[in-house]
Amino acid sequence: MEITIRKTTAPRVKPSDETGLGFGRSFTDHMFIMDYTDGKGWHDPRIVPYGPLALEPSTMTLHYGQTVFEGLKAYRTKGGDILLFRPEKNMERLNVSNERLCIPQIDVDFCVKALKTLVDTERDWVPSSEGTSLYLRPFIIATDPFLGVHPSHTYQFIVICSPSGQYYPEGVNPVKIWVESKYVRAVKGGVGYSKTAANYAASLKAQQEAEDAKYTQVLWLDGVERKYIEEVGTMNVFFVINGEVITPRLQGSILPGITRMSVIELLRAQGRTVTERAISIQEVYDAHTAGTLEEAFGTGTAAVISPIGELNRDGEKIILHGNTTGPVARALYNDLTGIQSGEAADTFGWTQRV
Repeated sequence: MEITIRKTTAPRVKPSDETGLGFGRSFTDHMFIMDYTDGKGWHDPRIVPYGPLALEPSTMTLHYGQTVFEGLKAYRTKGGDILLFRPEKNMERLNVSNERLCIPQIDVDFCVKALKTLVDTERDWVPSSEGTSLYLRPFIIATDPFLGVHPSHTYQFIVICSPSGQYYPEGVNPVKIWVESKYVRAVKGGVGYSKTAANYAASLKAQQEAEDAKYTQVLWLDGVERKYIEEVGTMNVFFVINGEVITPRLQGSILPGITRMSVIELLRAQGRTVTERAISIQEVYDAHTAGTLEEAFGTGTAAVISPIGELNRDGEKIILHGNTTGPVARALYNDLTGIQSGEAADTFGWTQRV
């Protein structure tokens, strides 16, 4: 399929201060759209001016939540090149979410091409300051105008772009995490491993209460026994205990993060022991008491690496690594951002030039 491009005649004002970009606040001039119709497949891929979508009030995605999304970034190197970090993995994961939500599969190679074409169209929007990037949000929505609970027959695949800075206001400094013991986000057999709106809607109440208590994010426990660690709201999570790097195994209730995957591959390539297994919150607290809990950190596209400085479980607080960034988290942040920005050699072949 050929991608048509219709340029805007009314360019948007670009942010003048890259140090104050924040995350997801402003959007670029154009977006990518592609339609799906039963019997015809995906068709009419196009780049058009960014603007409102024309949807009927009965559009199914608004009522039944049949929608999936992804998140990845474009980085500007000091030499002016623009790099994407493992975009094919995001599109492959989108297909996993599609399968769970009864949405038609996309062509991974074509959608990576679409991402590159859109970023190339918006290349003047890719910021260059340290810690900044162009955040890309691909998503698919069900578009049938019908009030009935079944998979839609029509869809739109859309990509929007947002010049962004650090996701957390703390930047790469440690964040405070609230251990959630009351609410449940996902269970095995549900949609926890899919990147779909329902997972995030289910997390909002706990996140709001955590923020009211002055905590940055929620650490979710399993939905059955409420004892095993799953993930932080926007990140996978890792613990360094007695030299071993431990992260919850994937078993259907947590998101298989692209950054999580990359961290595991990077650490193992460096000779570190990384274990994917069940780990309880009590084990973490016991390790802290024993003095063997060395550090903890989250991983995700938005934050890359986010050290954890404090955990609060029902009022029982523990401070990790003196509320400072630990050596494993610091090294991983430097290694990953070095590859993403083109400052370090990409020996894994993870980046693609636009």
